[in-house]
Amino acid sequence: MRQTLRLLMSQHALDATAAERAAFDAEHASSHTLEWVSIEAALAAQRRDLDAAFISREVTGASTKHEIHPELQAVYDLLLANQGLRWVHIHSAGADRAVYVALKARGVQISTSSGANAPVVAASALAGMLALARRLPLLWREQQARAWIPLMGPGRMPRDLPGQTVCVIGWGPIGQQLARLVKALDMRVIAVRTQARPDEDGVRMVGFAQLHEALAQSDWLVLACPLTAQTQQLIGARELRAMPAGAHLINVARGECVRQDELCEVLQSGHLGGAYLDVFAHEPLPQDSPLWSMPQVLVTPHAAGHSDGNEGRVQAMFWQGLRRWLQGGA
Repeated sequence: MRQTLRLLMSQHALDATAAERAAFDAEHASSHTLEWVSIEAALAAQRRDLDAAFISREVTGASTKHEIHPELQAVYDLLLANQGLRWVHIHSAGADRAVYVALKARGVQISTSSGANAPVVAASALAGMLALARRLPLLWREQQARAWIPLMGPGRMPRDLPGQTVCVIGWGPIGQQLARLVKALDMRVIAVRTQARPDEDGVRMVGFAQLHEALAQSDWLVLACPLTAQTQQLIGARELRAMPAGAHLINVARGECVRQDELCEVLQSGHLGGAYLDVFAHEPLPQDSPLWSMPQVLVTPHAAGHSDGNEGRVQAMFWQGLRRWLQGGA
């Protein structure tokens, strides 16, 4: 007996996947009848019979986890109101937004697109590292002032990157990709993960219990970890001051992994050489945050993972996940 399933996605996603949907319908014609429901139509009719949903990037739009625009809140309310909802696939790597936490708590399976933008985020982290290492923020300010000042003397002369140590917290797709990139520059890598393990491909593997020891040896701290009870507020003044003077922080993980007030204090003290920050304790970053005007800080609007190839990679993960879900998995 064929089962009827109602799957929710945006009209944009429906249009972009017309060929894939037709092939999928034909592939599962003997076992399932699939009704593809647009978010726009479901909101208009206030549908309460949805079985699954795909939340693609354009649905989230410019909202953040801290400031949700009314259009997105309406989608979240629709998901929460569908008591028969069983599976949701989301475009992001993390599922720490309140709506997904609530859905998961009541038994809805939540699958993410972890890894879809890993090469992009790793490249962004490397770009931030190179920009800070080569004093590009300083040079940009001097360009605006039309000042020709060679990179010479204390505080201006860049250090060689080969031989420097990068401490990466988080050994998922982003951390592993970044390690490959910096190793190509002859930099050393220490990976901090839940449990210490034997070294892999020249990367030293340590557990969180050895974090301070790792920081004391590191010129760069890169946060590429998910937000968990263990990583929440993980990095503060004590951890940053454990690093050598002039070290740098890169955060492409979650803003809540850092005690932001303490980070500002350490940056203002001059102990840290600089930071590239793509995520913040509250997003958008408040206009009165001192981070905006710090000359040694690069601020980007949670954009490290944005690239034109992400949509196709996320859609591929959705189709894989849908097949697993129909077969009884997630």
